[in-house]
Amino acid sequence: MRKVEIGSKRFTTVWAADEPGQGGAHHIYLVCFTDGVDVAGEETPPAEVRFQNGPIKEAGINGCHNEDLIAIVLDRLHGFQSGDFACEANDTAIGHLENALETLNVRTKDRISRGVEGTNVI
Repeated sequence: MRKVEIGSKRFTTVWAADEPGQGGAHHIYLVCFTDGVDVAGEETPPAEVRFQNGPIKEAGINGCHNEDLIAIVLDRLHGFQSGDFACEANDTAIGHLENALETLNVRTKDRISRGVEGTNVI
């Protein structure tokens, strides 16, 4: 298991829980409370995020994708922007996340047009 050294780590710590796969990326991440306990003082199981492992055409759909997590964060930020927590920082983050999502979608469209989507072909 490898600690992910990105983010503030003030309240939660992210761990890459498996070995990198064929493309060099991990497929299982754990989000744990930094001090190991929740607000009630109980040890709480970590949140687990499982990403697609292997090409869909070979392995089937077995996990989420980068785009799914970006969509979740975008939905949360749009929610904040529609309520009392609207701010310029949220708006800027939304723009960057929308750009990231569009960039990943362009990559997917290119892979579809080349007939290699869902495979290990580069």
